[in-house]
Amino acid sequence: EKMNSTMSEEPDALSVVNQLRDLAADPLNRRAIVQDQGCLPGLILFLDHPNPQVVHSALLALRYLAECRANREKMKSELGMMLSLQNVIQKTTTPGETKLLASEVYDILQSSNLSDMDSVSEQNYRRRKAQFFLGSTNKRAKTVVLHIDGLDDSSRRNLCEEALLKIKGVISFTFQMAVQRCVVRIRSDLKAEALATAIASTKVMKAQQVVKSESGEEMLVPFQDTPVEVEQNTDLPEYLPEDESPTKEQDKAVSRVGSHPEGAASWLSTAANFLSRSFYW
Repeated sequence: EKMNSTMSEEPDALSVVNQLRDLAADPLNRRAIVQDQGCLPGLILFLDHPNPQVVHSALLALRYLAECRANREKMKSELGMMLSLQNVIQKTTTPGETKLLASEVYDILQSSNLSDMDSVSEQNYRRRKAQFFLGSTNKRAKTVVLHIDGLDDSSRRNLCEEALLKIKGVISFTFQMAVQRCVVRIRSDLKAEALATAIASTKVMKAQQVVKSESGEEMLVPFQDTPVEVEQNTDLPEYLPEDESPTKEQDKAVSRVGSHPEGAASWLSTAANFLSRSFYW
């Protein structure tokens, strides 16, 4: 009896990895997460999880962490990291967006210790290799830069993130909160308008596209107001049984934690504790 009650209090893998992803989204937390003893090994193990949502979320967390240059060497040399990324890329059952996201993380880490001169030829080599890995599923990705009116705190960022994650064809995204921007990597067959439609659906934010003119100056281009049909992401099945789906209250707690490094630190130890219990029995 007693065993069961403690088991049900355990956070499940998806909620743990989503919390880590939300913490990693805040640049202030990125060094701490990588320095922590349990989090990086835990994220690597999540890459092998049977739930595709857990794998995708772990990759988004790694993508955020890799943005901090100071983290890259440690991440690259972490036991199993590069191999697990390759496994995700090569696995035939991996959804296309997830493959592209994994190869993006792989490339960032792989070129981490090269001088700028080396990195150009190295990246070309990597790109060929990544295409070889990805085979026919590699529909080329493109980058869209959005300026988002109303993107001014972490709860808005969470709303924006939820809206983008629902779109089939979104690979990854990075927020630049100070300038109200979001850099989104999408499959080349997805229209950028779909992103604007999703962000407009939050009712509190509106997106414009940032484009460079021929002279290299940045301009904001409004999207047409006709909403496009957004294809929902069916590649990542809803995996939680009905009775376990996390409540909105928990979501609020996550966004609060994300914006306070000291809250993050205590949460990290909880996560690491969970990870060591779940993986090393």
